[in-house]
This record gives sequence, structure tokens and C-alpha cells, in this order.
Amino acid sequence: MLQIFYESQDFFLLKELEKLGPRKGVITQSVKDVVQSLVDDDLVSKDKIGTSVYFWSLPSCAGNQLRNVYRKLESDVQSSERRLVELADQCNALKKGREESDEREEALSNLKKVEEKYNELKDEMAEYADNDPAAFEAMMAHAAANRWTDNIFTLRQWCSNNFPEAKEQLEHMYQEVGITDDLDYLEMPTVGN
Repeated sequence: MLQIFYESQDFFLLKELEKLGPRKGVITQSVKDVVQSLVDDDLVSKDKIGTSVYFWSLPSCAGNQLRNVYRKLESDVQSSERRLVELADQCNALKKGREESDEREEALSNLKKVEEKYNELKDEMAEYADNDPAAFEAMMAHAAANRWTDNIFTLRQWCSNNFPEAKEQLEHMYQEVGITDDLDYLEMPTVGN
């Protein structure tokens, strides 16, 4: 299709292109889609004049487009090269003060020993977590709270079954003593490290 535009260097209506397309091997039914694709890719220009839509593409337009793409790519390359230089300078600046020395090696060695000791102590704490009196007490309190919650649910069910006519009075009493609809069992808290 693009050859039709370049060879004639003329303006066309869509109907004219639909007649010329099959000569270049484009099926008549797909001419409109092909032309629209060329317009979308900025290879063909289109303009509406009155009620007609004209399409055109000149070889010089394609050359200009290629030059613009080339300029943009050149600009991108230059900005990438500047960014590379900036990053190299930043890397060199970060290396200052981190030169290999006996003092630095000793400090890194001490840091590694402290981290290893910390990890050992953390693992040891995890081993004793099951025997922690505070954790055991929290587990017992958790179980007791859920047992009382279960007792409250059981009592509410029993009252509802045995005194269906006093439902409003029972609900009012529950509200007064702080038993709300969002009452639920407690989740077991996780032990933090």
C-alpha cells in the first residue's frame, strides 16, 4: 500500500485506495485496516476536508520521520552515556572510605562475630520459648478467655431456646453487661522474636 503513495505522490480517497489495493496484492476488504494501520504508524497522513477523508504519504515525509527517530535515538544514547558517567562517579565516591585496610578488615570481622552471636542467641531463645513462664501464662489466659466465651455462647443459646418470648429483654440484658454481637473467640497471639 505504501508503494501506491510513494509512486504517485498524490492524495487519495479511501474508495480510490480500495480500487488500487488489489493491484498491489492487498485484499479489497482489508484495505481500510491496512491504511488505518499505516496512519497509526505515522507512515501515512490523513485529513478530513469537507465530508471527504484524504490520505497521502510522500517519500520526503518518510525521510523526515526517519531523521526524527534517528535524532531521538541519538539523544537517548547521549543521555544514557551521561547517566553511565554519573553512576561511575557515584560508585567511585561510595568506594572512598571503604578501601581495604587492617582497621576495616578488623571492623568487618567484629561485625560478623557479633551477627553470628546474635543469631545463636536468637535461636537459643526460640528453643526456650515453649518453657517461658510468661508465654505459658499467656497460653493459659487465652484458653480461659475462650472457655468463658464458649460458656457465654452456650448460656445465650440455652436462654433463647427456653425463653423465646423474652428475646428482647435478654438482648437488652446482654447489652447492659457488655455482651455484644461482635463477641468472638480470641486468636492465639504469635510469639515475636
